[in-house]
Amino acid sequence: MAKIDFNHLQAFILVTREGSFTRAAAQLGVSQSALSHTIRGLEAKLGVRLLNRNTRGVTPTEAGERLFASMEEHFDGIQAGLSALNDTKEQPAGTIRITTHDHAATTILWPRLSPLLARYPDIKLELNVNYGLIDIVAERFDAGVRFGDQVAKDMIAMRISPDVRMVVVGAPAYLAGVTLPATPRDLTRYRCINMRLPTYGALYAWEFEKEGKALEVQVDGQCIFNTTPQIVQATLEGHGLAYLPQDIVESHVEAGRLHYVLEDWYPTFPGYHLYYPSRRQSSPAFALVLDALRLP
Repeated sequence: MAKIDFNHLQAFILVTREGSFTRAAAQLGVSQSALSHTIRGLEAKLGVRLLNRNTRGVTPTEAGERLFASMEEHFDGIQAGLSALNDTKEQPAGTIRITTHDHAATTILWPRLSPLLARYPDIKLELNVNYGLIDIVAERFDAGVRFGDQVAKDMIAMRISPDVRMVVVGAPAYLAGVTLPATPRDLTRYRCINMRLPTYGALYAWEFEKEGKALEVQVDGQCIFNTTPQIVQATLEGHGLAYLPQDIVESHVEAGRLHYVLEDWYPTFPGYHLYYPSRRQSSPAFALVLDALRLP
């Protein structure tokens, strides 16, 4: 059998895992056509078809499934060994991939990790903004960031923020023409700016709490977004009420651009936590990220 290039096997593993030439090519930093040419060359050398290509994606053939099953664990071991070489370097290096909410990325992760990147130029950081509760192991992230009560029990979790208080706000232009709601249930009569959660595809129900009583309200309005910056902007422009973390709107409230509504019903969530698999082997780069994010 002809000698097989390790990089070609790596390409096959990634395409099979992703079920997509496009996503695998992005990870490898090559064009989709170049990656497709690599796979065809590998199939030609092995004398067997490994992947079925169709409009819905890429799936392994029976031969491809056997090859993938026999190689995947060894491939991960090789990758771990190569990563471990970074541990011997005087300068910490490597890519750290973290999936997170945009709120945590903006207010916590980037402010604390930007100075780290300046000090250690061989460390690369990938922040993936995603509101879905994804499987960080399957998606090959080093860590994720979520509220403490959303972290799976089999993960190691480290608090990286104080508790987060959620508030309801509206612009003077919108509030000038309405009577303020007396209870959260009154919000069903107001224009509200919604967020759609990708995990279930549903609109997020606003959560409230007062004197130990919890309440959820499904609101309605003209605008639906899946990230907070757009919700903030739409609120400032008077498109309705919004439900947001207090720390990203308090400057607008202090400046009079927004006003609080239903202040005695605001809930508090148990802070953001960085979480990662218990079996993850820490590298010097990851250890530095943990130190930078850990609360004093």
